[in-house]
Amino acid sequence: MAAALLQQVACGGPVRSVALKHYRFALWVFLFAAIAFPVATATQDLPVNARVISEFGPGGKTRFGSLEFLGGIEFSSSDDRLESLSSIRFRADGERFVSVLDTGNWLTGRIRRDAQGRLSGLADVTVDPILIRGERVGSKYNSDAEGLALRDGQVLVSFEQVHRVDAYPDPGFEKSAPLRTLDLPIPRHEFRMNAGMETVAVSPKSGPLKGAPIAVTEHSLDDRGNLFAAILEGPQKGVFTVVRHDPYDATDGAFLPDGDFLLLERRFSFLGGLGMRIRRIKGEDIRSGATVNGEVLLEADMGYAIDNMEGLDVISGPEGKPHLILVSDDNGNMLQRNIMLEFRLSE
Repeated sequence: MAAALLQQVACGGPVRSVALKHYRFALWVFLFAAIAFPVATATQDLPVNARVISEFGPGGKTRFGSLEFLGGIEFSSSDDRLESLSSIRFRADGERFVSVLDTGNWLTGRIRRDAQGRLSGLADVTVDPILIRGERVGSKYNSDAEGLALRDGQVLVSFEQVHRVDAYPDPGFEKSAPLRTLDLPIPRHEFRMNAGMETVAVSPKSGPLKGAPIAVTEHSLDDRGNLFAAILEGPQKGVFTVVRHDPYDATDGAFLPDGDFLLLERRFSFLGGLGMRIRRIKGEDIRSGATVNGEVLLEADMGYAIDNMEGLDVISGPEGKPHLILVSDDNGNMLQRNIMLEFRLSE
């Protein structure tokens, strides 16, 4: 969210000049708070309250093209460390999850479901600090975690400000410093302040990218205004770009079992408020040197049950179809919400 606010002011967005100084003041207060936010100490079993979200769209509509809304929750805790979710990844059981917070912490837990199989709450929620070099807790500057991916024996985390993708051991990431830092094909000078690698995802081994991880930036643009992205490993390693549709920026993404990539995007303006959408990019189109686009599966504004949507993962539903799980980042702001939404994808 800080990047979106900064872009509105710095890039001549819809901020009216008569109020510009007030927005700048509010922005710098926001950024200062983000930089100064302390990293959490390890905690077991945070208390979590959840409220069921039964409707996503106006009039109780549940079908949105190929996506069907299945349910959701709004959740909070008396422990204020449960905030600022940046990305979420589920284990193979589709129940246990790992998340990173942009406050420099890990969040782990599992989802609860009611008798009908709908989301009803969270359980076994724990918070641990992300350890940086020398097993020391990092500052906000070097532990601003934005993206997350799981693969055999490793957890990959992308950071902005100090732009990098670190690999942590799995299991054991909660108590370990990173094993190594992945090489980045994107030139360092192309990363923008607070708008670097927002998304990291691991492709399926059976797909076109053969298990390679990719990264997509939030708002680091080439000279044609497209988002920088990269295949981080493997024989196809290299830079590609994603067509940016103004005013949307990337916040997360996940691969479908067939190798297609779902990109979660967010827009924000002081006049237009928040919006989100999901694009489906063909896996066969993602290759070094390519510029990729994709079909819009879902687009929603504040008339829908959304907030600052920052996390997306894909799990397998009981009927064998892909289910999309989305989470929001409340930025530690009492006016925003932590929410989790679930959709079923039908071809």
